[in-house]
Amino acid sequence: MVVKLWSADLAGIQAQPVTVEVDISNGLSSFNIVGMPDTAIKESRDRIRAAIKNSGFEFPGRRVTVNLAPADLKKESSRIDIPIALGIVVSSSRKVIPKTALKDKMFVGELSLDGSVRPVTGILSISISAASKGLTLFVPEPNYCEARAVKEGSVVAYRSLNHLITILNGIEDIMEPECPQPPPQDTFPVTLEEIKGQTHAKRALILSAAGNHNLLMYGPPGAGKSMMAKALPSILPSMSNQEEIETTMIHSAGGILKDKSIVRVRPYRAPHHTISHIGLIGGGTRLNPGEVSYAHNGVLFLDEFPEFPRRTLEVLRQPMEDGRVRISRASGTVEFPSRFMLVAAMNPCPCGYFGSKVRECHCTPNRISSYRSRISGPILDRIDLLINVPQIPLEQMVAGNTGLTSRDVRELVEKARQIQLHRNPGANAWISETQLKTVCRMEPDAETLLLTASRKMSLSSRSFNRVLKVARTIADLEQLEKIEAPHIAEALQYKISDFFESGITYD
Repeated sequence: MVVKLWSADLAGIQAQPVTVEVDISNGLSSFNIVGMPDTAIKESRDRIRAAIKNSGFEFPGRRVTVNLAPADLKKESSRIDIPIALGIVVSSSRKVIPKTALKDKMFVGELSLDGSVRPVTGILSISISAASKGLTLFVPEPNYCEARAVKEGSVVAYRSLNHLITILNGIEDIMEPECPQPPPQDTFPVTLEEIKGQTHAKRALILSAAGNHNLLMYGPPGAGKSMMAKALPSILPSMSNQEEIETTMIHSAGGILKDKSIVRVRPYRAPHHTISHIGLIGGGTRLNPGEVSYAHNGVLFLDEFPEFPRRTLEVLRQPMEDGRVRISRASGTVEFPSRFMLVAAMNPCPCGYFGSKVRECHCTPNRISSYRSRISGPILDRIDLLINVPQIPLEQMVAGNTGLTSRDVRELVEKARQIQLHRNPGANAWISETQLKTVCRMEPDAETLLLTASRKMSLSSRSFNRVLKVARTIADLEQLEKIEAPHIAEALQYKISDFFESGITYD
């Protein structure tokens, strides 16, 4: 008798339904799995055999064949353990569970040797797939809260193979584990009010948060660059339900989902500068997401920017422009979302004190030029806000804080984002070239100023558009319909910088 069950596997972050077909026939005792299984699934045979026996069932001493369809889709994880084991138990004895009990149901879970079940990755994507097909999804208990994020889906939690069988037989009631409450949105490790001085840099942070603009801060060690980057999540707007789902799908697929529940706070990723280009962009043997995808809808902070290998930084070009990463390898091709905000920090020179009024710089012009040229022109061209973060006077360190709080700024940013979402699907940084003229309407004097300054500064067409988008964000913060000359002037100052005075070279 052939038993068929629904399961699923992942291709990138998207779930692909898999039909598990189990056949037990006469012949020499064997256990074969076909349908392009990877090593993890092939090795599951001994695990499944032991789990069935330790759950009190008899493993058939005949020819067991398991087919994973479609056969042209590579299956790459142990999340198909449970449907295989369940299919074998049902196929070997009809008395254990009626075949009709498997109808309109999808099963995922990794088995332990004692028959208990372990949580698996990618549950949110699988839950979306099951809901779209009208299937009830059976998941390990630790995955329940993640799966329940899909409101229209039906989800059942179980603890072991035995527990699953008793639920399917109607012997035990369906349980609903309690899901933890999301943390308060105003709980952050660093807030804006903790930063002393740096009025100009704080303004750039607000613009970056309001329009999702890329930001590069440079200044001497100890000026507060890293601290300001850590404070940025405290002023970012709350995520929409769609953004929460997208972010959770990526984190779940990569196996980094905390507490196995929905992600409700914008990601903040800060990889070390020794990271490889594969770790940053994604890929590897199993084509996992990289840091640019884990930072989707959030912040990617790269400290000590020039210390990253040149090859590693150059892979940022496409995701910074397109908001997605397409990875092609011999094992297949996948696409990951990567719409992040790049925030970078660096010293102005190797010793860190070029232009400092506190300590003398001992670097030669050639060393400074060589240090800064590690960041290519195309990368700088994609950065909207370039600001100098000077060392603040010690008097300001002991003075009380009189600036805006993170809560105040977040309210301003929320209002600006709502204005943007009413006219465009995303933030200002992602306005398409076709919509730019319609969205970024200017007063005549503002247009004249932008054209004159762009010619004098020799701005590229990309930089021209990015200045316009920053000006649009400034106007949104003031809730103005058209961009005015002061908005253009402020946006331009973030492109006029002494950073270029030491011989930065463009590729």
